[in-house]
Amino acid sequence: MTLPPASAALLGGSTPSPATTSPATLLDADGRLYVFAYGSLIWKPGFAVAKEHPALLRGFHRLFCVRSTRYRGTPEQPGLVLGLDRGGSCRGMALAVPGDSAAAVLDYLTEREMSGGSYRQLLLRVRLLDEERDVRALGYVVDRRSASYCGALEPEEVAQTIARSRGGMGPNREYLLNTLAQLRACGVRDAGLERLARLLPAVEPEG
Repeated sequence: MTLPPASAALLGGSTPSPATTSPATLLDADGRLYVFAYGSLIWKPGFAVAKEHPALLRGFHRLFCVRSTRYRGTPEQPGLVLGLDRGGSCRGMALAVPGDSAAAVLDYLTEREMSGGSYRQLLLRVRLLDEERDVRALGYVVDRRSASYCGALEPEEVAQTIARSRGGMGPNREYLLNTLAQLRACGVRDAGLERLARLLPAVEPEG
């Protein structure tokens, strides 16, 4: 399969259908499944990774643009999580998975990423920076049609929401700070996330 110049090919036609996607169609030419990690998948993938590659994705950027009512917030106090939104570029990690594990990893990612209806499952052209070659990688791009999409928030509002929100996976600020720390460890500086961290209050609010 040749990826189009637009850098991404939607799986399953106009409507993503990960439940009916054959894992074999997602493998790169080298026989591995690659998953592009740009947020919590970097520091908490939830599956065995054969190798991590520093990677560059063009055409999308990392942004706190998805309201979370499960993992990092509640229906009464939604938090915010990251999505890939249109435009720019994004440094992250390409997680390599052996082909014989692809089906199980796809099932896991479908439950983790697609259950809320906030993302589209795409095949993305990603550059492996350590090997100077392109691979196709599974990625989760925000669906701007989703009611949870909120890409126009000002940084101050984003920081305030993150500071006060907490969900089933813990405080929202933990999600931001863990992602930021892992990006730094990988040698990636994300100016937008750095600014949000500076805008957070020094002490986590109680309650």
